[in-house]
Amino acid sequence: MMTELIIVLVIAAVLFGIGVYGALSQTNLVMIMMGIELMLGAAMLNLVAFWFYLHPKTFSLQMFVLVVMTVMALEAVVGFGVATQRFRSKGSVEVEEAADLKE
Repeated sequence: MMTELIIVLVIAAVLFGIGVYGALSQTNLVMIMMGIELMLGAAMLNLVAFWFYLHPKTFSLQMFVLVVMTVMALEAVVGFGVATQRFRSKGSVEVEEAADLKE
């Protein structure tokens, strides 16, 4: 049981690392949002792994995971909506060029 937890935690750490690299190294808004989604997915994977390790016979975390996944999907929809509108109006989704969003 402990080795399965370690394997899942290593996978989640790799996913989180890829997400951090993607969010910090990119200038494209869509790529930054993809990195953030990877980080949130890795955090959810950690949560589920620890919950299953501590309470293997209870399934009360499932509703919380569904709520958080719904919030993740809503965050992606809003972000992609902003990116789509930005691309339609300015022709670019680069973060450096988005200083005029204040207008």
